[in-house]
Amino acid sequence: MNEPLIKIQNLKKSFPIRGGVLGKKVGEVKAVDDVSFSIYKGETLGLVGESGCGKSTTGRMLLRLLEPTDGTITFEGKELTKLSSSEMRKMRGQMQMVFQDPFASLNPRHTIEKILEEPLIVHGVTDKQARKRKVKELLEVVGLNDYHLKRYPHQFSGGQRQRIGIARALTLNPKLIIADEPVSALDVSIQAQVLNLLKDLQKNFNLTYLFIAHDLGVVRHISDRVGVMYLGRIVELADSEELYNNPKHPYTQALLSAVPIPDVEFQKERIILQGDVPSPANPPKGCAFHTRCPYAMEQCKSVKPEFKEIEKGHYTACHLH
Repeated sequence: MNEPLIKIQNLKKSFPIRGGVLGKKVGEVKAVDDVSFSIYKGETLGLVGESGCGKSTTGRMLLRLLEPTDGTITFEGKELTKLSSSEMRKMRGQMQMVFQDPFASLNPRHTIEKILEEPLIVHGVTDKQARKRKVKELLEVVGLNDYHLKRYPHQFSGGQRQRIGIARALTLNPKLIIADEPVSALDVSIQAQVLNLLKDLQKNFNLTYLFIAHDLGVVRHISDRVGVMYLGRIVELADSEELYNNPKHPYTQALLSAVPIPDVEFQKERIILQGDVPSPANPPKGCAFHTRCPYAMEQCKSVKPEFKEIEKGHYTACHLH
């Protein structure tokens, strides 16, 4: 495999819990707890897990929209956590984000033309005609027309707004796009259109994706490799087909057992997890999953499992392996 475009090592993010009259720190929420992975040029890495497991926080830290508490993020050999604000702003031309809610991420007071022009202005494109041409090209690329330019976000459907969000992310010809649940707010038929658009854009513009989602069916459709997160940690990482056909971690097995199969004759055993997801403010000692795991052993309660390669390209953090 080629060189990683971006490499994440031991990434952590904690948020303080404040209480009392003086607002003193009384604890912390470990939103992301020691996450490491790489994304290679031209691939799509899917990141899945339940709500609140730290997927979106991880994605935002890669762009330093949230500052990491600890760990390193290396993009094409550059250590992003050491860059100043102005240096990071320049780097964001190569790294862009598509947000989950296309309506909240577009300024309701600006026309689509102004929304798409803004990144070009911020990054120093002074030629007005060149900006206009670029904006028209982008709209055509995502399946919209130039007569949409003078409209406002509220005049579009959810799918059209997400296409505008994707066009904005492409404005500066980035190498990496972090797509944070880009289809979860859309109808199923529109989801398929947007996913196919993302795959076409990846081929045409040589893009690399971090695709964050909780829908395992969607992730399988678009991802080359898939990482599974639980309570701030990656518990399994493998090639897409390998993970879906041969899941090793009990949590991954439970998630996949809940994916519906369009075959009325086929009956598969559903794995029902007991209890609730523990609070990230007070995570269990040892393996974070041991409180719900059907195979939990004594050492799981005290020893944190190492995230290691158990088969070629297949990583997991579990004492069973």
